[in-house]
Amino acid sequence: MANLTLVILMLVSTTMGSYARKQGPNGELEWFQNICSGKEKVAKVHFFVQDVLGGDKPTVYEVARGSITSNSATSFGQVRVLDDLLTVGPDKDSKELGRAQGLITSADFETDALAMNLNFVFTSGRYNGSTISILGRNQILKAERELAVVGGTGVFRMARGYAITKTHSYDSATAYGVLEYTIYVTYVEDPTSSLLASE
Repeated sequence: MANLTLVILMLVSTTMGSYARKQGPNGELEWFQNICSGKEKVAKVHFFVQDVLGGDKPTVYEVARGSITSNSATSFGQVRVLDDLLTVGPDKDSKELGRAQGLITSADFETDALAMNLNFVFTSGRYNGSTISILGRNQILKAERELAVVGGTGVFRMARGYAITKTHSYDSATAYGVLEYTIYVTYVEDPTSSLLASE
């Protein structure tokens, strides 16, 4: 047991060493202790994703498919990579917040459901420079779907929570979809960080 504790402490020390030096000898330790003390913040983060599958400038591309994909009613085995725009409102000209980047895989023989691995990369606003990572099953024809928040960076380091997503609109003629996300996330706020500037 003592050896396991030592290994864990060494991993934490190695992983966080460079950031701690930037903040001083106790900065990272105090931040990490806040997690153990329950000094967490809770945030509700709401935005829209502009999902462009067709047209001149798609943001979703197929990168692989299985031997079964062409004959599958659910496109089983299709793997796509995406780099979608995040916006404040549903309109594509709404204020830009960042990008949604990751992989989506058709992973159900019977139902239109995606296995999703996404990073929401914030490039403006209060969380500029931070990311939230989500993972899970997205049954795309359901009105409302839930995915797990499995981590993050910047303000959202060691984040956890869940995301609710809905299809706001979809134009089949242009293959343009707008997805709505509401994320409920807990994280430890670093009071010295410049990432917390007001919007």
